[in-house]
Order: sequence, then structure tokens, then C-alpha cells
Amino acid sequence: MVFMSEVQQNAQTQRDGPRDSIYIGKKPLMAYVTSTLIQLANQPSVTIKARGLSIGRAVDVSQIILKRMENAGYAIGDVRIGSETLQAEDGRTRNVSTIEIEVKKA
Repeated sequence: MVFMSEVQQNAQTQRDGPRDSIYIGKKPLMAYVTSTLIQLANQPSVTIKARGLSIGRAVDVSQIILKRMENAGYAIGDVRIGSETLQAEDGRTRNVSTIEIEVKKA
């Protein structure tokens, strides 16, 4: 049996990310809708996160869930926007926009 220290467990959680978040990337749109709906079946709320060019896709995912699943009773909670400073491969820093959209059971 392997035991992990609290520091190792925290590092594992940070590396894997919270289980109630969906990170938007380049997969087909409906893959993210399906993942979000599966998470909502098990948890009261899910946060859809995206940055850069994926922000529009994150908004689309939240709206598909809201509009097409009207009878399921989902609602949009907090919407947070911001920016992160990232370092490019050539060493320059740049700002990238971020969005977090909370979808919850109404």
C-alpha cells in the first residue's frame, strides 16, 4: 500500500486539476458538451474554462447546454474573465485572455 503525504496529494490535485472543471481545447464541440453533462450528472456545478482562441468555443458549449437542455433545468452561474501572462518559446511574455463559465443545476 502506498501512502502519499499531504504535499504530494496537493501536488497531484494541482497537476490533474479539479474534477469539476472542463478545459476547452481543439476537440469537437459536442465532446465538451457531453463531458460537461456527464460531470453535471454527478456534481451540482461544473466550470467550463478556456483561454485564447478557445473562448468562443467555451461560450458555445455553455449555450448549447443551456438552450438545448431547457427541460433539464441548467443555468449559468458566475462568469469570470481575466488574463494570464505566458512566456513564449522565444522568451517573450504575452497576455492571454481567459474565461471561466459556471454551469449549475437550477
